[in-house]
Amino acid sequence: MHGVIIDTDTEELLRAAVHNNAEWCAAVSGGGSFAAGAWTSARRTPPYYPDGVTLTRAASADALLAGMDTDSPGCSVKDSFADLDLAPAGFEVLFGAEWIHRPPAAPAPPASALTWSRVADAGELAAWEAAWDGGESTGLFHPGLLTEEIAFFAGWSAEGRIAAGAAANRTGADRTGTVVGLSNVFTADGTPDDEAWAGALTAVADLWPGLPVVGYEAGEDLATAVRHGFTPLGPLRVWLHTP
Repeated sequence: MHGVIIDTDTEELLRAAVHNNAEWCAAVSGGGSFAAGAWTSARRTPPYYPDGVTLTRAASADALLAGMDTDSPGCSVKDSFADLDLAPAGFEVLFGAEWIHRPPAAPAPPASALTWSRVADAGELAAWEAAWDGGESTGLFHPGLLTEEIAFFAGWSAEGRIAAGAAANRTGADRTGTVVGLSNVFTADGTPDDEAWAGALTAVADLWPGLPVVGYEAGEDLATAVRHGFTPLGPLRVWLHTP
């Protein structure tokens, strides 16, 4: 687990990060069901999004799979604690990553050279998605996501193009354990990755001050997140069904 010590505080943050991400997946997918041990979708979810997310270490693989469509191509599971064995059910590990956490007391990020704003309408969201995808908007991020608890941030260049961006969602506002999940951090037009992280973290702190920021990353993106004040909380795995 890369040196992560699971104490009470770390475990609480980890559970908050897992639930935050599951709620984000549910929002993008347009539904699904939450049970004691997992969130699942009975219909195929959009590209890049899992059909199931485990919420506890005690999640049952059988119960998880029963709530998903494993017959049609593309079924995937986010094994949030990297402790399931889904190989007997026809899955293989697609990739591994680390949950991450940035405390509210972390040093402020450096100033970004871009001008950052929150996406305000469907037109801006389509432009944001096109910049994120490097092509055209497909409607993956639908206007129904423009809510009080979800924000898309765009970093604009001096020429008026979206050169970087990120998505964020706040969860737990009605209970303890409120966190902000940061995901889909991207750059375009050769913009350095650090610009996206610095600008997005500043935008999150301005919108939802005093809250911890969570998410998950792997590889170079994980290294960039660590440079910007994040620490690992624990591993996860994504499994893909391979008939």
